Amino acid sequence: MKKIIIIGAGPAGITAGYELLKQSKEYEVIILEETSELGGISRTVRYHGNRMDLGGHRFFSKDDRVMEWWGRIMPKQGSPSYDDKKLKRPVRLSKNGPDPEKEDRVLLSRNRVSRIYYKRKFFDYPISMSLATIKNMGFFTTLQAGFSYLYSLIVKLPETSLENFYRNRFGKKLYSMFFEGYTEKLWGRHPREISADWGAQRVKGLSILAIIKDTFSKIVPRKRDEKKVETSLIEEFWYPKYGPGQLWEMAGADFEAMGGSIKKGCKVTGVRTEGSKVKSVTYMENGAQIVEEADYVISSMPLKDLAAGMNQVPKQVADIAAGLPYRDFVTIGLLLSHLSLENKTKLKTLGNIVPDCWIYVQDPGIRLGRIQIFNNWSPYLVQKPEETVWVGLEYFCMEGDRFWNAGEKKCVKFAIKELIKMGVISGEEQVLDAHREHVKKAYPAYFDTYEHIQTLIDYLDTFENLYCVGRNGQHRYNNMDHSMVTSMEAVQNILSGRKDKKNVWNVNTEKEYHESK
Repeated sequence: MKKIIIIGAGPAGITAGYELLKQSKEYEVIILEETSELGGISRTVRYHGNRMDLGGHRFFSKDDRVMEWWGRIMPKQGSPSYDDKKLKRPVRLSKNGPDPEKEDRVLLSRNRVSRIYYKRKFFDYPISMSLATIKNMGFFTTLQAGFSYLYSLIVKLPETSLENFYRNRFGKKLYSMFFEGYTEKLWGRHPREISADWGAQRVKGLSILAIIKDTFSKIVPRKRDEKKVETSLIEEFWYPKYGPGQLWEMAGADFEAMGGSIKKGCKVTGVRTEGSKVKSVTYMENGAQIVEEADYVISSMPLKDLAAGMNQVPKQVADIAAGLPYRDFVTIGLLLSHLSLENKTKLKTLGNIVPDCWIYVQDPGIRLGRIQIFNNWSPYLVQKPEETVWVGLEYFCMEGDRFWNAGEKKCVKFAIKELIKMGVISGEEQVLDAHREHVKKAYPAYFDTYEHIQTLIDYLDTFENLYCVGRNGQHRYNNMDHSMVTSMEAVQNILSGRKDKKNVWNVNTEKEYHESK
């Protein structure tokens, strides 16, 4: 029996292990996970009866394989959830699906509401040219934005940077208001220093024209094909009852039930190669160094760390890998008695709180990047969803910088001050509890040595039994579904004996996938 070692138990690693054992009985599959939890940055943290989704994960994909996969692990709800019942809110149900009030293994159908909070006003996310937007901006600013956008249609800038990418699609005025400052907050670099590749992956076909077309399609009564709508515009998604970590814990348990092994607390420190093959993986477990031989290695560990642990890597390749940058973040969970924000929408919510899943904070002078409102993701994430509001505050930073190293009390105090300054809460007395989480290497960054990454990829592809998958495994800002598809493609290559790995690296890069199925 051949042995396959998978590095990392996030979405990519667990998907790879699950698919290998589901499709074949010829392999022994071992997943090595550095931490004590499954799910990677898609894990769910439990704290004092409440649960935190670290990144805010929508379960929606244009790839049917992924949608079916999620539905197989956790079936879609067949009865209303707690808040659906309480608010008498219509919801799309699945025939013979589980009742979330009685069963835990269930995907909820949720409305996607995300907005931008800028100068104490809510704007649509992605930004739209609705009446509300025009009213918030004022006549003169709207006029500036309109002429700026028309100019961008006539004069196209070379897409040599993320700045030019945004300006070509939204015009200089909207770019300066809603993209420039937030992007710099997220990456710690001005958009002119960041490759346009990031925009091509995250914004894809989104532009003012795409937004207008989507708005018009809602007015004109005709059926929309969701697979032809930009992912950023999707309005409904699935979500596990107890957060994304629940799904990955379930999938991990299913993998083990099929005979797979997940070894937690095992940090991979080395990958030994000979000729055109990987021969073994070295990892630390309970202070002991263990060497495990392998016929195949599927790696979702950061490319930087993978290359650093390999033997005889050429200096040029090693330097590129060592220079790949990442952005980390700190999430602060605050349990609040109430929010000071008024719900002016027509959407019903428990406690009539604002209906947003997350809120992007664009204000200059505010360090906070994004607010998650867990009550709106799932009422089951919050111990008392009608009496309290459980929020997650995301602060982008670098591992080891002042904010990362600051004490928890200091970070929480700073976050509370910012919420008061923004008008989200009116005073410290609204805060009932707090918790902080550090998230390493959350965002692979597109600057520094990134422009030479193809040299690194070409080198790694010389090892015929090594597959790099997932967000960090490919140093690509993939969504969860893209990470899963890289693993599905890698598994197909292993099972079919295919040597060319372009299909694995091409996930989330082809324009056709971006814009329509």
